[in-house]
Amino acid sequence: MRIVLGANQYGKAEVRLVRVDRTVPRHDLRDLTVGVTLAGDLTDTHLTGDNSRVLPTDSQKNTVYAFARRYGVDQVEDFGLRLARHFVDSQPAITRARVTLAEHGWRRLGPHSFARDGAQTRTATVTVSGAETVVESGLTGLVLLNSTGSEFAGYVRDPYTTLPETDDRVLATEVEASWRYDAPSLGRDWAGSYAGVRSALVGAFVETYSRSLQQTLYAMGHRVLDTRPEVAEVRLALPNRHHLLVDLTPFGLDNPGEVFVATDRPYGLIEGTVTRAPAEKSDPPPDAAGPADGED
Repeated sequence: MRIVLGANQYGKAEVRLVRVDRTVPRHDLRDLTVGVTLAGDLTDTHLTGDNSRVLPTDSQKNTVYAFARRYGVDQVEDFGLRLARHFVDSQPAITRARVTLAEHGWRRLGPHSFARDGAQTRTATVTVSGAETVVESGLTGLVLLNSTGSEFAGYVRDPYTTLPETDDRVLATEVEASWRYDAPSLGRDWAGSYAGVRSALVGAFVETYSRSLQQTLYAMGHRVLDTRPEVAEVRLALPNRHHLLVDLTPFGLDNPGEVFVATDRPYGLIEGTVTRAPAEKSDPPPDAAGPADGED
């Protein structure tokens, strides 16, 4: 039996970078975690230990810091594009570079004072492979909740089903989203696009009467593609952050949907991709209206 080397890659993970722009009276702060992954003609280093084509991961880390000084850090997508293209262009053995970025938010308190923002984290992944460049932006940690306007009923029942149907529940999730751009390039209005996609995700969550979290996921992805022409597809992961009604009858109290226990595990996890298709095959827009007459 012949044994061969399969797909492989290497790089520097979780490079912590903080850059302060002191050229303006109101300092600008960027706080990133950057990852670099390289792939290409690296067979010899695996089979014989020949490192002549290996750029040390320490050099990759140093490049992140040097580029932050040389080019600054404004939009994470542009910073990732510069890094990924540099590694492919400067290293003959490297045919693919992937740079992942997570931007940690800070809220301004004054000209040079900040407080860590506990809201969602902005993310980006840039992949350069030959002539192809793919940019994906995203976010994690966006916590959303509807206190009504959600039901769950009509599902499959088997001998192990104990979950009661409900026509009025709390729907909560912590959104993890990524979206791929069509024809990415340096200098695009990444910040405006990010804000627009986030607004579309939140708007669809708020305005969709939900009969399942799957329906809500599709409505959110559909809203992004319908309003942001630069986006080619959206991937979403929505954990169902369950809020369970507390039984207060032992204390002689009713509970008309007011007191809940919020649980963090186990949880349902709904994942899906919403993408563009030819016009004749495209799905209809989601039904964002409320329940029909006679429903609760």
